[in-house]
Amino acid sequence: MALNYSEHGLQIGIKRDGETFLMELRVEGKLTHKDYELFVPFIENAIKDAKAPKIKAYIDARGFKGWDIHGAWDDLKFGLKHNREFEKIAVVGNSWLEKAGINLSKIFMHGQMRYFEDPKEAKEWLLSD
Repeated sequence: MALNYSEHGLQIGIKRDGETFLMELRVEGKLTHKDYELFVPFIENAIKDAKAPKIKAYIDARGFKGWDIHGAWDDLKFGLKHNREFEKIAVVGNSWLEKAGINLSKIFMHGQMRYFEDPKEAKEWLLSD
């Protein structure tokens, strides 16, 4: 009997220093509505007591395979609601399509957003002032 395994997962970590939050996400597989039902309340709960939260996000998307349709809608809603709170977003990926998507997304972002292939470079940029 063969084992049928599909990679899917989301890891989230958040550290707080005053009004600044350092968020690390690692995405594997395709994001779904259920993923957003779990992680959106987690993030919103973490920042709820801050008067003017500033989020620096490191996203490891090397295993990311996109969204299902409901997940894409959830992502758009989350982005519209929290856009001004994201100061910097560093996305680590390994595909030209991800890079093109990040370059397109930058147009709509309040803060800075950059694509990296090297995780170390991404973290250095994210933590720089």
